[in-house]
Amino acid sequence: MKAIAIHSRPFEDSKLPFIQQIFKEINKKNIPILVSDIFKEYLDKINFKLNFDGVFHDFNDLNDVEIMFSLGGDGTFLETVTLVRHLGIPILGINTGTLGFLATIAPQNIKSALDFVFEGYYTVSDRTLIQLDSNVDIFNGVNFAMNEFAVLKRDTASMIVVHTYINGEYLNSYWADGLIIATPTGSTGYSLSVGGPVVVPHSNNFIISPISPHNLNVRPLIVPDKSVISLEIEGRSKNFLVALDSRSRKVDASIQLGISKCDFKAKIVKLNDKSFLKTLRQKLNWGMDIRNYPKH
Repeated sequence: MKAIAIHSRPFEDSKLPFIQQIFKEINKKNIPILVSDIFKEYLDKINFKLNFDGVFHDFNDLNDVEIMFSLGGDGTFLETVTLVRHLGIPILGINTGTLGFLATIAPQNIKSALDFVFEGYYTVSDRTLIQLDSNVDIFNGVNFAMNEFAVLKRDTASMIVVHTYINGEYLNSYWADGLIIATPTGSTGYSLSVGGPVVVPHSNNFIISPISPHNLNVRPLIVPDKSVISLEIEGRSKNFLVALDSRSRKVDASIQLGISKCDFKAKIVKLNDKSFLKTLRQKLNWGMDIRNYPKH
């Protein structure tokens, strides 16, 4: 195996043994390790010594990397996707956070999971990314997301109106606190919390979900992901928020927004005992009903 890259954010002291175990297992295989500059800065801050071979600053430093490890929760995983960008490097999520819907490897399963990875006993799941096109570079070129795009009112401002078009045809004007456009991967995130449906991966759809709509006759809508969705925003406040996953920026009403499918995909490492439906049941208690379980 070529080099492994590792990205993480600050974590609780209780997670240090698990982090140390990951590096120890990789070092046993004499596989080069690169860590993100953010991770390196945190390790220096807490004076925690680990054996690695170099530091990467952006995707230009990842050309010799075969696989990327994301250590943390789903937020860290989403951030890792922005580091890999278009390179197509598979990402393995090791959960040292809380829910871990994307980062599915539990700390107690680290050794067995790494053994599978070293032996090549894994598959890769391609996931659609959503892309934002605008007349202003809002996100410094990192204009894509794995879960969702959202436009939101700011703080305690009154509701906004989001005029929405699909492939140039008028769809609706959403009077709401905001609007979410999610990928199937993101359907179990923010979109789900506002009443959007769960959509299985590889469904080739986007989900348009209003946030606290003023009219009760608007509901989430599923559209093909080959659609181009255009948005115009207005409201009493002249400033709004736009977000790609956990990254948000302030914009004004002059902004022109277009949402479409990104021309590259994220790649998630899947071990043989993991599946979307199994994760759905385990992490979200999907369909939990006492009648589904045998009595003892």
